Order: sequence, then structure tokens, then C-alpha cells
Amino acid sequence: MNIKLIQGEFSANDAIELIAQMIQVKIKYHENKIDNRSNEEDIKSFEVKIKQLQKELFDLRQNYNSNKSLKIEAIIKVE
Repeated sequence: MNIKLIQGEFSANDAIELIAQMIQVKIKYHENKIDNRSNEEDIKSFEVKIKQLQKELFDLRQNYNSNKSLKIEAIIKVE
């Protein structure tokens, strides 16, 4: 099953904002997992994932800070 979460063309600002909000949801998910874990190995794994998401968002903002429109296609594939 595929869920088309996002598909379309957006202004750079709108595209970045949309992606940033999605990343923040994923970061919040990992933070909640950290709050519910006592296993240090699991916590470190979630922290690494959070840092990677933050880096990707930073890179996105650095590379697409223009007035161009951006095409986004985000599909969730459930197997």
C-alpha cells in the first residue's frame, strides 16, 4: 500500500516549511521514545536519528533559500 502524503509544486518557502514541520513531527516521535526508554543504547540510537534529521533540515534550508518553486513527492510505502 502506498500513501501519497505530498505531491505537488510549492514555493521554496512553503516547501521548506512543509518539510520542516514533517521533520519536527519525526523528531518529536524520537524524543517521546527517549522519554519512555531506560536502555542507554536505545537512547543513543534515537539521539543519532534526531541529530541526522536536524542536519538534513539545516542543509535543506541552506541549499534552497531562493524564490524558485520546488516539486515535492512524498510517498509512504507500507508493506
